[in-house]
Amino acid sequence: MSDKRSIPVGLSTAAVFPEPTAVAFQLGAEAGYDGIEVMVQTDLTSQTPDALIRLIDRHQIPVLSVHSPCLLITATVWSSDPLVKLARSIDMAEKIGAPTVVVHPPFVWQRAAAASFTASVAELQARTDVVIAVENMFPVKVAGRLVNSYRPHWDPVSAGHQNFTLDLSHTATSSSDALDMYDRMGSRLAHLHLADGSGSAKDEHLVPGRGTQPCAEILAALSAPAREFAGSVVLEISTRSVKGDQRRVDVAEALAFARQHLG
Repeated sequence: MSDKRSIPVGLSTAAVFPEPTAVAFQLGAEAGYDGIEVMVQTDLTSQTPDALIRLIDRHQIPVLSVHSPCLLITATVWSSDPLVKLARSIDMAEKIGAPTVVVHPPFVWQRAAAASFTASVAELQARTDVVIAVENMFPVKVAGRLVNSYRPHWDPVSAGHQNFTLDLSHTATSSSDALDMYDRMGSRLAHLHLADGSGSAKDEHLVPGRGTQPCAEILAALSAPAREFAGSVVLEISTRSVKGDQRRVDVAEALAFARQHLG
Protein backbone atom coordinates (compact mmCIF):
# COMPACT_ATOMS: atom_id res chain seq x y z
CA MET A 1 0.00 0.00 0.00
CA SER A 2 1.30 3.47 -0.89
CA ASP A 3 1.81 5.97 1.92
CA LYS A 4 1.79 8.89 -0.49
CA ARG A 5 -0.36 11.74 0.80
CA SER A 6 -3.12 12.95 -1.49
CA ILE A 7 -2.86 16.69 -2.15
CA PRO A 8 -6.32 18.29 -2.00
CA VAL A 9 -7.49 20.08 -5.14
CA GLY A 10 -9.87 23.00 -4.69
CA LEU A 11 -11.91 25.34 -6.87
CA SER A 12 -11.70 29.10 -6.35
CA THR A 13 -14.97 30.97 -6.23
CA ALA A 14 -13.22 33.42 -8.59
CA ALA A 15 -13.41 30.67 -11.23
CA VAL A 16 -17.16 31.21 -11.63
CA PHE A 17 -17.14 35.04 -11.55
CA PRO A 18 -19.44 36.91 -12.19
CA GLU A 19 -21.66 34.15 -10.80
CA PRO A 20 -22.09 34.29 -7.01
CA THR A 21 -20.17 32.32 -4.41
CA ALA A 22 -22.87 29.67 -4.06
CA VAL A 23 -22.41 28.61 -7.69
CA ALA A 24 -18.77 27.71 -7.04
CA PHE A 25 -19.78 25.43 -4.17
CA GLN A 26 -22.38 23.75 -6.38
CA LEU A 27 -20.05 23.26 -9.38
CA GLY A 28 -17.12 22.24 -7.21
CA ALA A 29 -19.13 19.59 -5.42
CA GLU A 30 -20.68 18.29 -8.65
CA ALA A 31 -17.28 18.01 -10.36
CA GLY A 32 -15.69 16.20 -7.41
CA TYR A 33 -13.30 18.85 -6.09
CA ASP A 34 -11.86 18.31 -2.62
CA GLY A 35 -12.75 21.80 -1.45
CA ILE A 36 -13.29 25.47 -2.21
CA GLU A 37 -11.22 28.64 -1.98
CA VAL A 38 -13.42 31.59 -1.05
CA MET A 39 -12.36 34.80 -2.75
CA VAL A 40 -13.82 37.52 -0.52
CA GLN A 41 -15.67 39.78 -2.95
CA THR A 42 -18.60 42.20 -2.99
CA ASP A 43 -20.95 39.19 -2.85
CA LEU A 44 -22.12 39.26 0.79
CA THR A 45 -22.06 35.46 1.06
CA SER A 46 -18.29 35.50 0.53
CA GLN A 47 -17.94 37.87 3.50
CA THR A 48 -20.19 36.03 5.95
CA PRO A 49 -18.96 32.99 7.94
CA ASP A 50 -22.50 31.76 8.77
CA ALA A 51 -23.51 31.86 5.10
CA LEU A 52 -20.39 29.95 4.11
CA ILE A 53 -20.98 27.33 6.81
CA ARG A 54 -24.47 26.77 5.37
CA LEU A 55 -22.93 26.18 1.92
CA ILE A 56 -20.32 23.84 3.40
CA ASP A 57 -23.09 21.81 5.05
CA ARG A 58 -25.40 21.86 2.03
CA HIS A 59 -22.80 20.68 -0.47
CA GLN A 60 -20.65 18.64 1.94
CA ILE A 61 -17.46 20.28 0.72
CA PRO A 62 -14.94 22.13 2.94
CA VAL A 63 -13.30 25.50 2.46
CA LEU A 64 -9.57 24.94 1.95
CA SER A 65 -8.58 28.59 1.85
CA VAL A 66 -9.83 32.15 2.15
CA HIS A 67 -8.50 34.79 -0.24
CA SER A 68 -8.32 38.19 1.42
CA PRO A 69 -10.15 40.98 -0.52
CA CYS A 70 -7.08 42.45 -2.25
CA LEU A 71 -8.52 43.36 -5.66
CA LEU A 72 -9.39 46.83 -6.88
CA ILE A 73 -13.07 45.85 -7.07
CA THR A 74 -12.94 44.97 -3.34
CA ALA A 75 -11.14 48.16 -2.30
CA THR A 76 -13.74 48.99 0.35
CA VAL A 77 -14.78 45.47 1.41
CA TRP A 78 -14.34 45.17 5.20
CA SER A 79 -11.90 48.14 5.22
CA SER A 80 -9.62 50.19 3.00
CA ASP A 81 -6.65 48.97 5.08
CA PRO A 82 -5.09 45.74 3.68
CA LEU A 83 -3.96 44.65 7.14
CA VAL A 84 -7.46 44.99 8.56
CA LYS A 85 -8.73 42.96 5.61
CA LEU A 86 -6.11 40.31 6.30
CA ALA A 87 -7.02 40.11 10.00
CA ARG A 88 -10.71 39.76 9.10
CA SER A 89 -9.82 37.01 6.59
CA ILE A 90 -7.91 35.09 9.26
CA ASP A 91 -10.83 35.44 11.66
CA MET A 92 -13.23 34.08 9.04
CA ALA A 93 -10.88 31.21 8.15
CA GLU A 94 -10.75 30.21 11.81
CA LYS A 95 -14.56 30.28 12.07
CA ILE A 96 -15.15 28.12 8.99
CA GLY A 97 -12.22 25.75 9.45
CA ALA A 98 -10.11 26.90 6.49
CA PRO A 99 -6.40 26.14 7.03
CA THR A 100 -5.00 28.85 4.71
CA VAL A 101 -5.42 32.55 3.94
CA VAL A 102 -4.05 33.96 0.67
CA VAL A 103 -2.99 37.61 0.55
CA HIS A 104 -1.39 39.94 -2.00
CA PRO A 105 1.36 42.44 -1.20
CA PRO A 106 -0.14 45.94 -0.76
CA PHE A 107 -0.51 48.33 -3.67
CA VAL A 108 2.05 51.12 -3.84
CA TRP A 109 -0.55 53.75 -2.81
CA GLN A 110 -1.41 51.81 0.36
CA ARG A 111 1.60 53.41 2.02
CA ALA A 112 0.87 52.70 5.69
CA ALA A 113 0.27 48.99 5.11
CA ALA A 114 3.20 48.74 2.71
CA ALA A 115 5.60 50.22 5.26
CA SER A 116 4.87 47.48 7.81
CA PHE A 117 3.50 44.65 5.70
CA THR A 118 6.25 42.06 6.20
CA ALA A 119 6.45 42.59 9.96
CA SER A 120 2.66 42.71 10.29
CA VAL A 121 2.19 39.43 8.42
CA ALA A 122 4.78 37.81 10.71
CA GLU A 123 3.00 39.17 13.78
CA LEU A 124 -0.39 37.93 12.60
CA GLN A 125 1.10 34.54 11.73
CA ALA A 126 2.45 34.18 15.25
CA ARG A 127 -1.10 34.55 16.60
CA THR A 128 -2.84 31.89 14.49
CA ASP A 129 -2.55 28.33 13.22
CA VAL A 130 -4.01 29.48 9.89
CA VAL A 131 -1.25 29.63 7.26
CA ILE A 132 -0.87 33.14 5.77
CA ALA A 133 0.47 32.61 2.25
CA VAL A 134 1.67 35.73 0.40
CA GLU A 135 1.08 35.55 -3.35
CA ASN A 136 3.34 36.53 -6.25
CA MET A 137 1.86 39.28 -8.43
CA PHE A 138 3.06 41.08 -11.59
CA PRO A 139 4.11 44.53 -12.85
CA VAL A 140 1.67 46.68 -14.81
CA LYS A 141 2.33 48.57 -18.02
CA VAL A 142 2.02 52.37 -17.74
CA ALA A 143 2.78 54.53 -20.79
CA GLY A 144 4.62 51.61 -22.35
CA ARG A 145 6.78 50.93 -19.29
CA LEU A 146 6.51 48.09 -16.75
CA VAL A 147 5.91 49.50 -13.28
CA ASN A 148 6.01 47.75 -9.91
CA SER A 149 2.64 48.62 -8.43
CA TYR A 150 3.13 46.53 -5.28
CA ARG A 151 5.22 47.12 -2.18
CA PRO A 152 7.75 45.98 -1.34
CA HIS A 153 7.57 44.15 -4.71
CA TRP A 154 5.28 42.04 -6.89
CA ASP A 155 7.73 39.16 -6.34
CA PRO A 156 7.36 38.58 -2.57
CA VAL A 157 10.12 36.00 -2.09
CA SER A 158 12.89 38.41 -1.10
CA ALA A 159 10.67 39.82 1.68
CA GLY A 160 11.24 36.60 3.57
CA HIS A 161 7.67 35.67 4.47
CA GLN A 162 7.11 32.38 6.26
CA ASN A 163 4.65 31.09 3.63
CA PHE A 164 3.91 31.76 -0.03
CA THR A 165 1.25 31.17 -2.68
CA LEU A 166 2.60 30.50 -6.17
CA ASP A 167 0.24 31.72 -8.90
CA LEU A 168 1.06 30.36 -12.37
CA SER A 169 -1.09 32.86 -14.24
CA HIS A 170 0.86 35.64 -12.53
CA THR A 171 4.23 34.11 -13.48
CA ALA A 172 3.05 34.23 -17.09
CA THR A 173 1.92 37.84 -16.84
CA SER A 174 5.18 38.92 -15.18
CA SER A 175 7.30 36.87 -17.64
CA SER A 176 8.83 35.14 -14.62
CA ASP A 177 10.47 31.73 -14.69
CA ALA A 178 7.86 29.74 -12.78
CA LEU A 179 10.21 26.86 -11.99
CA ASP A 180 12.78 29.31 -10.63
CA MET A 181 10.16 30.97 -8.43
CA TYR A 182 9.01 27.53 -7.26
CA ASP A 183 12.60 26.72 -6.29
CA ARG A 184 13.10 30.07 -4.53
CA MET A 185 9.93 29.60 -2.50
CA GLY A 186 11.21 26.17 -1.55
CA SER A 187 9.76 24.69 1.63
CA ARG A 188 7.89 27.96 2.27
CA LEU A 189 5.54 27.24 -0.66
CA ALA A 190 2.28 26.55 1.14
CA HIS A 191 -0.37 26.98 -1.57
CA LEU A 192 -0.63 26.78 -5.36
CA HIS A 193 -2.97 28.76 -7.60
CA LEU A 194 -3.12 26.52 -10.64
CA ALA A 195 -3.93 28.34 -13.88
CA ASP A 196 -2.11 29.01 -17.13
CA GLY A 197 -1.11 32.00 -19.21
CA SER A 198 0.36 32.76 -22.60
CA GLY A 199 2.68 35.58 -21.52
CA SER A 200 0.17 38.30 -22.33
CA ALA A 201 0.20 41.49 -20.25
CA LYS A 202 -3.37 40.51 -19.36
CA ASP A 203 -3.72 38.24 -16.32
CA GLU A 204 -5.44 35.42 -18.22
CA HIS A 205 -6.05 32.60 -15.72
CA LEU A 206 -6.41 29.99 -18.46
CA VAL A 207 -7.33 26.37 -17.87
CA PRO A 208 -4.01 24.60 -17.19
CA GLY A 209 -2.53 23.12 -20.34
CA ARG A 210 -3.86 25.91 -22.57
CA GLY A 211 -0.89 28.26 -22.07
CA THR A 212 2.88 28.22 -21.75
CA GLN A 213 3.42 27.72 -18.02
CA PRO A 214 5.02 24.53 -16.66
CA CYS A 215 1.83 23.51 -14.84
CA ALA A 216 2.41 19.77 -15.24
CA GLU A 217 6.04 20.01 -14.11
CA ILE A 218 5.13 21.97 -10.97
CA LEU A 219 2.36 19.54 -10.05
CA ALA A 220 4.71 16.59 -10.50
CA ALA A 221 7.33 18.31 -8.34
CA LEU A 222 4.76 19.08 -5.63
CA SER A 223 3.60 15.48 -5.47
CA ALA A 224 7.11 14.00 -5.25
CA PRO A 225 7.42 12.09 -1.94
CA ALA A 226 10.50 14.07 -0.90
CA ARG A 227 8.64 17.38 -1.28
CA GLU A 228 6.25 16.81 1.65
CA PHE A 229 3.94 19.57 0.39
CA ALA A 230 1.30 20.09 3.07
CA GLY A 231 -0.88 22.65 1.28
CA SER A 232 -3.58 22.65 -1.37
CA VAL A 233 -3.76 23.14 -5.12
CA VAL A 234 -6.55 25.55 -6.08
CA LEU A 235 -7.82 26.05 -9.62
CA GLU A 236 -8.12 29.80 -10.10
CA ILE A 237 -9.19 29.81 -13.73
CA SER A 238 -11.32 32.44 -15.46
CA THR A 239 -14.63 31.43 -17.04
CA ARG A 240 -16.19 34.89 -17.18
CA SER A 241 -16.32 34.96 -20.99
CA VAL A 242 -17.66 31.43 -21.59
CA LYS A 243 -21.23 30.56 -22.49
CA GLY A 244 -23.64 27.72 -21.89
CA ASP A 245 -22.18 24.55 -20.40
CA GLN A 246 -18.59 25.56 -21.19
CA ARG A 247 -18.02 26.69 -17.59
CA ARG A 248 -18.76 23.17 -16.35
CA VAL A 249 -16.49 21.75 -19.06
CA ASP A 250 -13.63 24.06 -18.07
CA VAL A 251 -14.06 23.35 -14.36
CA ALA A 252 -14.01 19.59 -15.01
CA GLU A 253 -11.05 19.80 -17.41
CA ALA A 254 -9.03 21.81 -14.91
CA LEU A 255 -9.66 19.25 -12.17
CA ALA A 256 -8.75 16.36 -14.47
CA PHE A 257 -5.47 18.09 -15.39
CA ALA A 258 -4.56 18.62 -11.75
CA ARG A 259 -5.38 15.08 -10.67
CA GLN A 260 -3.54 13.57 -13.65
CA HIS A 261 -0.30 15.44 -13.02
CA LEU A 262 -0.44 15.08 -9.24
CA GLY A 263 -0.42 11.33 -9.92
